[in-house]
Amino acid sequence: MKFFNYCERQFKRFCLILVCLLALFFQSNNPNLNAFPMDKYQGEIVIEELRLKVPTDAKAAWLNAEKEIWDPWLSTKDGFLGRQLFWDKEKEEALILVNWKSKKLWKSIPMSEVNIVQKKFEENIKAALNVSKNPFELIYEGELDKQV
Repeated sequence: MKFFNYCERQFKRFCLILVCLLALFFQSNNPNLNAFPMDKYQGEIVIEELRLKVPTDAKAAWLNAEKEIWDPWLSTKDGFLGRQLFWDKEKEEALILVNWKSKKLWKSIPMSEVNIVQKKFEENIKAALNVSKNPFELIYEGELDKQV
């Protein structure tokens, strides 16, 4: 009887160790553990994301101002790789995705310079639409990191 109890305890210990080893083995293959931390993702392509409210009747003026004001300015910036403009007819919302070579290059642009270009953009829009204030409300601004 003692021998049987001894063997049973040893078997339970063996099973416990086996379960722990299997859990450890499968946990080490977990993709979340191998994921690239977002806060250290400074040297690769980053995408600036902007969402604006753009009414249907102002869409053409918005596209024209983007082309006349933002495109020439952006093309002079180090790290600028291009951008895409999208417009959702149902929501009357624009999505602007600006591709940058790195977050460091993008964030090195002085805000004072960006504000000057934004002011030119708004003046262009106000003149084109004959309004007193910019009709394009900024809904969201953020960034997307390209994943490997």
